[in-house]
Amino acid sequence: MKSIQINSVCGYGSTGQISVYISKLLSSNNIENYVMYGVWDSDFENGIKFGNQINVRSHQIKTRLLGKHGFYSKRATKKLIDKIIDIDPDLIHLQNIHGHYLNVELLFEYLSKSGKPVIWSIHDCWSFTGHCAHFDYIGCEKWKTGCFDCPQLLEYPKSLIFDRSKESYRDKKRLFTSVKDLTIITTSDWIDGLVKQSFLKDLSTVIIKDGIDLDVFKPTDSNFRQENNLEDKFIILGVANIWLKKKGYDYFLELASKIKQDEIIVLVGVTKDQKEDLPKNIVGITRTDSVKELVGIYSAADVFLNPTLEEVFGLVNMESLACGTPVVTFNTGGSPEAIDENTGLVVERDDLEAMIKAKDEIKLMGKSYYEKHCIERVKSNFDKVEKYNEYIDLYNDLVKHDNRRR
Repeated sequence: MKSIQINSVCGYGSTGQISVYISKLLSSNNIENYVMYGVWDSDFENGIKFGNQINVRSHQIKTRLLGKHGFYSKRATKKLIDKIIDIDPDLIHLQNIHGHYLNVELLFEYLSKSGKPVIWSIHDCWSFTGHCAHFDYIGCEKWKTGCFDCPQLLEYPKSLIFDRSKESYRDKKRLFTSVKDLTIITTSDWIDGLVKQSFLKDLSTVIIKDGIDLDVFKPTDSNFRQENNLEDKFIILGVANIWLKKKGYDYFLELASKIKQDEIIVLVGVTKDQKEDLPKNIVGITRTDSVKELVGIYSAADVFLNPTLEEVFGLVNMESLACGTPVVTFNTGGSPEAIDENTGLVVERDDLEAMIKAKDEIKLMGKSYYEKHCIERVKSNFDKVEKYNEYIDLYNDLVKHDNRRR
């Protein structure tokens, strides 16, 4: 078997790391495979870059001026298709295909003619909207019947002048339903439910949730408490790549005025400007690229709070659980899916008072009450090796079916 993955990046960010991990698993199973990507550089041996920063910047400018994200980058996409034809894979796996690097019209016209089985992992909502990658925060439901008058033109992928959401919705629907042998992979129960209400509903879908590297994310001793003079504090932790209102940043600022003297909030991922403006009972830590440092912080915390207003699954929830720290989250998107009654609590969206009560309940019971359950929960349900082996099984099934059909 020969396979390729197509993603915006290789080895960087969540989808880039997922792509590389799947590639390594395929190689260990003696399956020739490549990760084809359009943004940033990578030294991954199976990576093939087909785009460049000029292409990405041009696509971004055209999106902002003309408004139809995903329909530019023709030259880079032709280069990609030529390379696919040279490799002649048995299966094509799409990961994140938006991000100012790819022309979806050219790609899907090729895929529909190729006759090859195609897998598409859905990591957000862009595949079935006319513009945005997320809509849960504002409660928009136009995507169910047809986008128009988009309320999020200034959100990613930003369009400054034209609203092309109606046209993009129409063309994406036509293109994305044109490939006969296309299997959709949904990464949470929540987004699976959305896909089944969208124009992708008639396609075959399989749920494969993300996994955690349990050799990395595990209870780990660190000097975090000592280095920050927090030995006697009940640590309330929040982690995000970027702290925005939709990620719950404002809730933490409000929470700071309500916590007790023996409690402290630690926010990982704040900007330098945010850090300077935080109240005294919030310890701000700018984004760290050190996984070891992050694991030490997770392990030192007493509870992980995730007041997110928009979440496909919530990888940070799993990371916290893997380190033995219970989670309290709003009931938004797929965020509750990693948690059960023994590993944390789920409260209704926007209900900060309920979140505070849940935090107090965990404080009363003590972290030690939850720690073993948290670790077992992740081991039993989200072990990275087991989760991504599900992709290997799916690859084999689809290629065998395709060979029998031929």
